[in-house]
Order: sequence, then C-alpha cells, then structure tokens
Amino acid sequence: MTAPAPMLPVQTAVYARLKDDATLTGMISGIYDYVPEDVAYPFVVIGEALETPDNRHGGFGRQTVVTLHVWSRYQGYSQALRIGARVTELLDHQPLALPGLNWIATRFEFSQTLTDSEPPGDIRHLVLRYRIVTEQP
Repeated sequence: MTAPAPMLPVQTAVYARLKDDATLTGMISGIYDYVPEDVAYPFVVIGEALETPDNRHGGFGRQTVVTLHVWSRYQGYSQALRIGARVTELLDHQPLALPGLNWIATRFEFSQTLTDSEPPGDIRHLVLRYRIVTEQP
C-alpha cells in the first residue's frame, strides 16, 4: 500500500495557516491559487508543488516542496520582504494539520527577489519555497 498523495492536503493546510493569520491578512489583499484579473496588490499566491517519495523501512512518506509567490507594486522590495518574513514565521518549523497524514517537518528552503521587467516595471516578486515532510499513519 502506498501513502496517500499529500499534495492537496499540504496545499489546504498551508492556505489555512496563512488565511487564519490576522497579521498576514492585514498586510495583503488575499491568498490565491488562481489570481483574479482585478486583484489588488500586494497578494500571495500558492504556486507550484513537487512531491517525491520519502519512504522508510516499513513505512511510506513523502516530501512536498511548495512554492509561494508574493506580488507587490511597492517601490523596492521592503513590502514583499516583510510579507515573506511573516509567511516564513508562520510555516518554518511549524506543525501543520494534515488529515490522513502525520506531519513530520516544515522547512524553509529559499527565497528570491525578482522584478517584472515588462513595462512599467513596477511589479516586485518574491519567491519562497518550503519543504513539508509527511508520512502515512
């Protein structure tokens, strides 16, 4: 028997953790996995995910790497970086409630700042990546 795929429960748990934080939601217009055209900046997107096996003798586990995106129109990166710091505070080494799975660890992997070069060139983008380790109960 293989472990249930944790990608959806992980995305659901990350979304719940972020949306339930008044400090974060006071800093952004919303948290999305599909961004409406008329959304106000800044906002957070739950983006791509990668899932790999992390089995042990007699048990099944997975590592799910989730990428989050912070989008801002603030001049410079300070707004996006403050938002990213709050996201990391909420996720890094913090347990997640994952129905049907045991949470083992959540680890911050990296962040990267980017500037959208398309005119008018005023969009700032912060990429954040987290590794979430789970196992079958």
